[in-house]
Amino acid sequence: MKEFFSKRLPRRDVFRGSALGFLGSFLPGSAQAAPSKGLTLGSTLYESIGVKPLINARGTFTIISGSTMLPEVRAAMTEAAQHHVHIDEMMAAIGARLAELTQAEFGMVTCGCSAAITHATAACIAGGNPDLHVRLPNLTGFAKDEVIIPRHSRNVYDAAVRAVGAKIVEASTVEELDLAFGPRTAMIYILAGPNAESGPLTTQVICDMAKQRNVPVFVDAAAEILTVPNVHLAKGATLVAYSGGKCIRGPQAAAILLGEKNWLQAAWLNSAPHHAFGRALKVGKEEIMGMLAAVEMWPKRDHKAEWKEWEARLSTIADRARKVDGVTAQIKQPSDDLSNRTPQLVLTWDGTKLGITGSEMRQLLYDTDPRIVAAGGSGGQQSTLSIVPYQMMPGEEKIVGERIYSLLSKPPAMAKTAPNSGTPASVGGKWKVQLDFGRSSATHSLVLQQDAGKLGGTHRGEFYSGPLTGQVAGNAVTFRSSHRVHGTSLGYDFKGSVENGQMKGTVNLGEYGTAQFTARRA
Repeated sequence: MKEFFSKRLPRRDVFRGSALGFLGSFLPGSAQAAPSKGLTLGSTLYESIGVKPLINARGTFTIISGSTMLPEVRAAMTEAAQHHVHIDEMMAAIGARLAELTQAEFGMVTCGCSAAITHATAACIAGGNPDLHVRLPNLTGFAKDEVIIPRHSRNVYDAAVRAVGAKIVEASTVEELDLAFGPRTAMIYILAGPNAESGPLTTQVICDMAKQRNVPVFVDAAAEILTVPNVHLAKGATLVAYSGGKCIRGPQAAAILLGEKNWLQAAWLNSAPHHAFGRALKVGKEEIMGMLAAVEMWPKRDHKAEWKEWEARLSTIADRARKVDGVTAQIKQPSDDLSNRTPQLVLTWDGTKLGITGSEMRQLLYDTDPRIVAAGGSGGQQSTLSIVPYQMMPGEEKIVGERIYSLLSKPPAMAKTAPNSGTPASVGGKWKVQLDFGRSSATHSLVLQQDAGKLGGTHRGEFYSGPLTGQVAGNAVTFRSSHRVHGTSLGYDFKGSVENGQMKGTVNLGEYGTAQFTARRA
């Protein structure tokens, strides 16, 4: 959902963007499951284990389970589960059929797009040599162990490259890229999107330079629509990967890797059922056949009709919301970016007049019945709420519209936290911080600079550090920090109190949950 790493929203999960407040609602303990009475098959499947399903008005984020599979995909997986096949034979046939459907040279199904990145990296580093495959991720003695990533493409999925043991080399200009190439260069990784189509290092420029040096190029197009013929391969990319559980509407735990046959065969040798590094990234026959069914359906789907249906859903919601005095609605069309292509509804109102802000609305939609995940919300006088339609089921637009109308027309009384009064506690200086994660702990350090009730300074962890900002009101203290890590960042949101010369409280770690902290002066 990933902004941690770039100027645009992520294509795979919600965690691009330090959205610590809203993300807390997804974490364990925020929405406690009811006691389970045992699994019941049918429409109450999730409720039977105490989990409430969601209306997805946000998009294909992994944390809210991506997309829903097409009926043809479900049918293919059910049928595939009832037979035995030789996996190597099946993947060879799948590769040939994917080539026919996509006009790529060959294809492969992986257990998600992150796995496709790892398999591609392993292939480019070890080729088809089993002597090398079984040594991964120990690259001692390997001829090639470096992967170049343009700075605009650094992101949290770098981990799928680094898992193989590869060293990342960054470049942000043509000159830096030219210097980055060397005898140890195994591959170039590009994250598809606007950042890869502007500036000095476009996909085309990178592919042209890589071709001159016989270096393969991998493009991560996880959330993009599938283009036939493929736009990235046409620019000279060697391999490109697409998530199955997004706009293609295949299995959530599947993806396709397309490109040159020799590289794909090497990637497959590194994958299960073969006993190499990629053995842990096994994809089953059910996902393989389901993924193929989704790709088979791609050219048969009426994409224009789907788009009109999405717009109609947004119009239904907008019409209902506009019944509330002061609410305006606008349906926004996407840019040229191929990722998560969908129209979006933005509702706007004066939060002070209606008595509810966009961020409060978004949280209420998630916390109450029916449970709705909106795409975004902002608070204050200029309040907004964003709705994305393309993962909503038929009829859900009426439910969403009615719920929004209800909250805007008769907003519940919002609990307001009384501000702490009194002289701000003195917290300036150096602190030693103990973080308790439940089954482990860590020691961090703080340097707090205090100006009355305002805080600045530095937060240093075990390996990374970053600036912090916050405030002190009476004995209550809150501050945040963000630590840049590779192509992502780690966010820490401290909230506690000052007592007897110590600070104690909780730390919201975003997607990584929460921790308790105790700080003493160093």
